[in-house]
Amino acid sequence: MKTVLMVAEKPSLAQSIAKILSRGNMSSHKGLNGACSVHKYTGTFAGQPVHFKMTSVCGHVMTLDFLGKYNKWDKVDPAELFSQAPTEKKEANPKLNMVKFLQVLDAILPVMNNAHSGEKTVFRARFSSITDTDICNAMTRLSEPDHNEALSVDARQELDLRIGCAFTRFQTKYFQGKYGDLDSSLISFGPCQTPTLGFCVERHDKIQSFKPETYWVLQAKVHTKKEESLLLDWDRVRVFDREIAQMFLNMTKSEKEAQVEATSRKEKAKQRPLALNTVEMLRVASSALGMGPQHAMQIAERLYTQGYISYPRTETTHYPENFDLKGSLRQQANHPYWADLVKQLLAEGINRPRKGHDAGDHPPITPMKSATEAELGGDAWRLYEYITRHFIATVSHDCKYLQSTISFRIGPEKFTCSGKTVISPGFTEIMPWQSVPLEESLPTCQKGDTFTVGEVKMLEKQTSPPDYLTEAELITLMEKHGIGTDASIPVHINNICQRNYVTVESGRRLKPTNLGIVLVHGYYKIDAELVLPTIRSAVEKQLNLIAQGKADYHQVLGHTLDIFKRKFHYFVDSIAGMDELMEVSFSPLAATGKPLSRCGKCHRFMKYIQAKPSRLHCSHCDETYTLPQNGTIKLYKELRCPLDDFELVLWSSGSRGKSYPLCPYCYNHPPFRDMKKGMGCNECTHPTCQHSLSMLGIGQCVECENGVLVLDPTSGPKWKVACNTCNVVAHCFENAHRVRVSADTCNTCEAALLDVDFNKVKSPLPGNETQHTGCIFCDPVFQELVELKHAASCHPMHRGGPGRRQGRGRARGRRPPGKPNPRRPKDKMSALAAYFV
Repeated sequence: MKTVLMVAEKPSLAQSIAKILSRGNMSSHKGLNGACSVHKYTGTFAGQPVHFKMTSVCGHVMTLDFLGKYNKWDKVDPAELFSQAPTEKKEANPKLNMVKFLQVLDAILPVMNNAHSGEKTVFRARFSSITDTDICNAMTRLSEPDHNEALSVDARQELDLRIGCAFTRFQTKYFQGKYGDLDSSLISFGPCQTPTLGFCVERHDKIQSFKPETYWVLQAKVHTKKEESLLLDWDRVRVFDREIAQMFLNMTKSEKEAQVEATSRKEKAKQRPLALNTVEMLRVASSALGMGPQHAMQIAERLYTQGYISYPRTETTHYPENFDLKGSLRQQANHPYWADLVKQLLAEGINRPRKGHDAGDHPPITPMKSATEAELGGDAWRLYEYITRHFIATVSHDCKYLQSTISFRIGPEKFTCSGKTVISPGFTEIMPWQSVPLEESLPTCQKGDTFTVGEVKMLEKQTSPPDYLTEAELITLMEKHGIGTDASIPVHINNICQRNYVTVESGRRLKPTNLGIVLVHGYYKIDAELVLPTIRSAVEKQLNLIAQGKADYHQVLGHTLDIFKRKFHYFVDSIAGMDELMEVSFSPLAATGKPLSRCGKCHRFMKYIQAKPSRLHCSHCDETYTLPQNGTIKLYKELRCPLDDFELVLWSSGSRGKSYPLCPYCYNHPPFRDMKKGMGCNECTHPTCQHSLSMLGIGQCVECENGVLVLDPTSGPKWKVACNTCNVVAHCFENAHRVRVSADTCNTCEAALLDVDFNKVKSPLPGNETQHTGCIFCDPVFQELVELKHAASCHPMHRGGPGRRQGRGRARGRRPPGKPNPRRPKDKMSALAAYFV
C-alpha cells in the first residue's frame, strides 16, 4: 500500500485531526526530534487503501537570513543589504531537526517516490474548525498549494528582512556608540513596527501640545406637576466667552416658567454585532478583558487546536451562505449560562445575521462546541465566553427602544431633555454590557404646556486632552491604514513594547518612552514617510496583488527595495538631524555608568553601563566593549588578563545559575583562531592562564555535543562545575574549602582529576582525612557528592529528548588543550551521566 503523509501546523492539531480521521483507531509515537509525534492508521485516499502518517511541524520550519559575512554587523556596510547581500532559507530552529525529521517521513518533494511521474503528490487541505464535519469535508476537497500566495509571503519576508536589518544595524551602531542610557539592546526599525510606534507618538504629541480652554454652559432644572425634577441641556451646548454666557444667564434666570415647544417619540434600534473577525476579537480582548493582543491570540490559537472555536485568524465578518448557524447554536442549548436564551432563539427562529465583509479567507470566529468555566478556566474561559456570546448575539434580534424628546423655551433660550425606554432588549440580553442605559421616563406633555423653573445656573468647565492610545484604538488605526495583517498586528504591538519604545499603562494604554518619542520625531525630521503609514499601506496592496496573481513578484520586490535604498542613503546622510534630538534626551557614554575595571591600554577606569545593552566604556580611549547580557557584572579580584592587561570581570546569571570571569578585550576581540567573539575565560584556549579552559576544564559535558565542564573557581564554598556551552551545572563538594583541577587525568575516562581539601568537621572521607584526589565521573567518593541541575536563566533541557545518551560513550567535542578526550567509563555510568538516562 502507498503511504500518505499529512503535516499539520502544530503537534496538538495533528493529534486532533488524526483522531478524527482514524476514528480514534491509531498508534502514536514520538518523532526523532522529540517535539513532534507521528500518528499512524490505515484508510482510503483517492479510492485506494493507504497507510496514513500524520505529524506536524513545530513553529516556523524555515526562516530567511543573510549568507556568511552579511550576518556580521562589523564587516558589512548596511547599505549592501538592500541588493548585494545574498539570502538563504534555513531552519528556523536547528535544534528541532525539523527538516531531517520530515525527510525521514518522506515528506520532502525530491525524495517522494512519484515526484517525477507527473502525478500530483502535494495537496493542501483547507478547513476552519477542528470538527468531524469540517475535517472530513476538507479531505474530499483537497486543492493544490497556491504558488502566488507563497510568493507574496516570500516578498514580504525579504522586504522586512532587508529594510529592517539595514536601518536597524545602522542606527543601533550609531546611537549605542554615542549614548549610554538608551536602555534598549536593539534600536530597531521595521516597515510595520515603526508606523505602529508612530501612531502612539502622534497621540503623545497631541497630549503634550494640548492647551485647555475654559468654556461655560447653562444648566436648567424644571419641576413637573408631580414635583419631579428634570435637568435640561442647553441647545447652544457651550460658549467660550464668559460675558456672553453671563448675558444668556441673565436673560433666563428671571423666568419662572419653561414652555414646551415640541415633543417627539421615536422607536429606534441598536444593531446586533457583525460576525466576529480577528481584529474585533483583539480589540475587545484588550479593552474589555484586559488581555494584550499577543496573549489573546495565543489563547485563541489554543482554543482552536483544542476544537473549541473556529480558526481565529480571519478578516471576514460575513457568514457563508451554507454556514450551519442553527447547528452551532444548538451546541449551546444546554449551557448553564445562556441555555434559556438559546432555546428561546431556536424556538422563535433565529434572526438573519447582518451582511458583513467577505475577505475570501476563513469564516468568522465562532464556538465549535460547548465549554464551561470549570473546563477551561482563567483567560481561556473569558475569551471563549466572549466569542460565544458574540456569536449568539449575531443571530439575535436588534435591541429596540423608544427615545422621547421634549424641547423647552426659557425666555429666549432653548433647552432639551431626552429619555430612553427599552421595548425589546434583543441581543443585549446575551451582551448586557451593550444594553441601552436606563434613564428616567419623561412626563407626558404636549406643545404649549408649562413647567416651573427650579433654577438656571452657569457652569464653568475646561476642555480636556485626549488620553494615550489604548491597544484597542491602536489596532483600529493599524487596520484602517493597512499596517500589518490580522496575524501580524499583535506581533508589531508586542515588539514596540519589548524594545522599550512604549510602556503599557493602566487601562492598557500605550505611553511612549523617551527613546520611542525621539526616534519618531527623528524620522519625521529626516523623512516622514519612514514613519507615516502611507508607504507600507501601498506596499501591502502590492503584496496582495502578488497573492492574487495580478502583480509580478520580482518587479514589486525590486521597485520597493529601490525606494527604501534611496531613503536609507538619505537617512544616513541626514542622521545628524536625529542625533540633535538624541543629545537633548540622553547622556553621552563618557557621562554614563560607574567606574568598574581598568582598561588594559590606558590603565584608567572604564565605566560599567548597566542599561541595555550592558557594556564597558573607556572615555580616554573612546572604546566600548560589549558584555554578556541578562546577568550581573562585578570586578573579579582585580586580576588581569595576561594577554592584554585588562582587568577581568565576573559575569553571573544568579544564585542557582552559572558564573565565569572574562576579559572585556578578549570577549570582543578573540585572541586565538579557535575562539569566537563573545567567549569568556571558561572557553579561552590560552595554555597557561589560570582562568582559562586549559587550566580549569575537566571533561566533556554529559548533555551537549561540544561543551566542556569547567570548574567555577569563584563558587566556593558551594562549589560548581558548569558546562561552558549549555546550561548544565553540577553542584559539588559543599564541605570543601579548596578545589583545584589537577594536571593528572583519570586512567578510566581520561578526564582531569580534582584535588579537594575538605573541612575537618564534615569530611566525607574515612579516618577524618581531609584531602582527596579523584575523578568527578568515576571516583565513588565524588559521585556521592555531585548534584546536577540546569541553570535557571537558560532554556529548559528535555530529559530523554534528542541528544540523550544511553551510556555508549560521549560524543567528540572541544576539550582543554593538552588533555586527552574524556571518555565515559566502560563498566559503569557516572553520577553525572546517569541523570540523563
